[in-house]
Amino acid sequence: MQLATILAILSVVILVCLLSSKVSSWLNLPTLILFLGVGMLFGSEGVGGLKFDNAMAANYIGSVSMAFILFAGGFDTRWKSVRPVLITAGILSSLGVLLTAVFVGIFTWAILKLFLPALNISLAWCLLLGSIISSTDAAAVFAILRSKRVSLKGLLQPLLEFESGSNDPMAAFLTIFMVQVVAAESTGAPGMAMSGYWVILPWFLLKMSLGIGCGLLLGKAAVFLYNKLDFEYDGLYYVLAIVTVLLTFAGTELVQGNGFMSVYVAGMVMGNSRFIFHNGIGKFYDGFAWLMQVILFSMLGLLSYPKQLWEVKWIGLAVAVFLMLVARPAAVFLGMIRSRFNFRERILVSWVGLRGGAPIMLATFPLLARIENDNIMFHIVFFIVLSSVLVQGTSIMTLARMLNLDLPLRITPRVPLSFENTGTVDATSKEFIVDKRANQKTLAELGLPQGALVMLIRRGSEFLIPQGATELLEGDNLMIMGADKTLEQAALLLQEKE
Repeated sequence: MQLATILAILSVVILVCLLSSKVSSWLNLPTLILFLGVGMLFGSEGVGGLKFDNAMAANYIGSVSMAFILFAGGFDTRWKSVRPVLITAGILSSLGVLLTAVFVGIFTWAILKLFLPALNISLAWCLLLGSIISSTDAAAVFAILRSKRVSLKGLLQPLLEFESGSNDPMAAFLTIFMVQVVAAESTGAPGMAMSGYWVILPWFLLKMSLGIGCGLLLGKAAVFLYNKLDFEYDGLYYVLAIVTVLLTFAGTELVQGNGFMSVYVAGMVMGNSRFIFHNGIGKFYDGFAWLMQVILFSMLGLLSYPKQLWEVKWIGLAVAVFLMLVARPAAVFLGMIRSRFNFRERILVSWVGLRGGAPIMLATFPLLARIENDNIMFHIVFFIVLSSVLVQGTSIMTLARMLNLDLPLRITPRVPLSFENTGTVDATSKEFIVDKRANQKTLAELGLPQGALVMLIRRGSEFLIPQGATELLEGDNLMIMGADKTLEQAALLLQEKE
């Protein structure tokens, strides 16, 4: 196939995915499910007729895509908001994932032994399946919770976002570990396979510790480089942004750490630090992560075969129902014992257990290792993901309303003005909400500290050009530029926007 043909096909697939994102809002469907659908549409059994069955290429592309998605998710995570839920989210993203994998594995083994004994599926094989689908998917959860359709009370949103971003590394660790166990079992050495379970704890501690450590180190190193390097061309800072993700992921993997955990931690370090071009780099990562989601989900759609997907529908449906109604809730309620969250909140957390591109990408590891019945496992995982996103993804806000945990949607219009720190001025910008103390006062009467410059006023969906005689109303948003101490003084007069 010629290069021009490949590029044309790739461009059309991406364009169709982008257009489908508009359709998703009309149909109230998660955008990512349509990306998968586009891939299946162009696949070997769809109208496109494109045959793609290269497990190694899918695994490599999927791993790089997940690295950028997790990094962008970490970059957008505010430490201030996740700190109160750190322990609970940490338990859910580690113990919760392990319990989900075990519950699903045992259930799958039981029903396969009962209804399909001819397959002779082992318990280790089923535990591998459970490991692959054990985590909530960061891309799916970020896309839904950060869309304009979802707003939740209290600490639910930071808990769910932080859990989804930090539990994919755990699922990847369990998957790679169980692939090795199943491979050892297939060699005819069951004793070796069973003994392998005992090394999981030290191996987990080593890989996760290295992942967190490398993420902290490389994240701080990236911030240092941004503040110290003085590139002649601004575009080079965005090249450095790409290198940061690739080097963090690859470097951590080379020292036997967990690369997925590393990029998420590095993203959090950078997102919560001050460095030049911070705002622009954040927008760049967000756009690049969306490109990776389009590539990841459409590629995984190409990798599937709808006929084989239909053949595993009953086992896939049984596991999906068990996962949504039993395994995930049981893991959540056990993991949230003695947490600050009430019963209704725990029910909602149990339901926001979306599976997405990460489980399907992890299902390429068995394909890569060529374990027995790997194709059946891949399509069972694919069926579970489709069921999860279709059922759970479309019903989150309905359940939140029933549980009285939803908030009025906050739709923020695009701001026609932005401030970018280029290292040439000792100032930054923040948004403040006018409270009743400043209601009906003019800007001149407000008495802002010297050096505070009001750049823009947002009132509802309209923007006003600030003047001294402009009368403020409670609820107005002021974008103020100034030095840190100046903004701290302004915060005493205005309620800072969280």
